[in-house]
Amino acid sequence: MPRRALAFISVTVLAFALSACAPASKPPLVPSATGADPVVTVQVVDNRYEPSEVQIEAGQAVRWVFQGVMEHDVVAEDGSFVSELVTTGEYVHVFEEAGVFAYDCSIHPEMTGTVVVR
Repeated sequence: MPRRALAFISVTVLAFALSACAPASKPPLVPSATGADPVVTVQVVDNRYEPSEVQIEAGQAVRWVFQGVMEHDVVAEDGSFVSELVTTGEYVHVFEEAGVFAYDCSIHPEMTGTVVVR
């Protein structure tokens, strides 16, 4: 096989492998509910959400407080709440309807959390 063809195949395989590792596209940002009064706070630090599961009533808000040196965000599986990628600050979301809302960090998929709304 000519060297050019081998080089082309190698570059193509490498590009495909790298694109498979790229994170899925993030849904559009949902603005923080800055005027809401949260009933629970989740700390976002050291690649975890603490606590990773919270329970609230419909109409109540959750606040995520970002700390540390690494960037993180909160991204709902259904796209209903999506924060910016930050190292510090906070994000607040009001949950109007009952349900179970799973979320993760867009760049650290091992970071997962759940909001249970009764």
